[in-house]
Amino acid sequence: MASIRQFEDILAWQKSRILVREVYKALKPCNDRGFTDQIQRASVSVLSNIAEGFESGTKPEFINYLYIAKGSAGEVRAQLYVALDVGYIKPEIFKLLNTLVVECSRLIASFIKGLKTSEFGGQQFKKEKTKSEKDREEFEGYLQEQNRINHPEVFGEPTGKYKDYKL
Repeated sequence: MASIRQFEDILAWQKSRILVREVYKALKPCNDRGFTDQIQRASVSVLSNIAEGFESGTKPEFINYLYIAKGSAGEVRAQLYVALDVGYIKPEIFKLLNTLVVECSRLIASFIKGLKTSEFGGQQFKKEKTKSEKDREEFEGYLQEQNRINHPEVFGEPTGKYKDYKL
């Protein structure tokens, strides 16, 4: 699983952001404010629950929020059928939006599956490095840079990252 440092790195969040934009754009001409409000809120809920879950700090909470986001994606799908059936959107717009929301749902399901089997415990359980661990990493980086300087044919070209490092 790729390293995710913020919720914006999550592919399902990125795709749900596109979904929100497209739902708003497609229903802009619609005068049924009750309907547009509901489907827009449901699409925003997909995006928001992924973000809120990520920021919650624990794996179980994150997974729970992802399930809520997946449920909201289902709500959007159901409402897209209503929009199509009552003539609020054309079939080609329905197809585009339905494809987007199904993809969001699949990405969320896949992400949940990956999280359930991962070692990731959540932000709250992330172990902070001690000063000695940080110093050791810095020193190891310095040694690697020295190897690059002294033996570029073996270790590659120097990066210059540690040129000001003092022993």
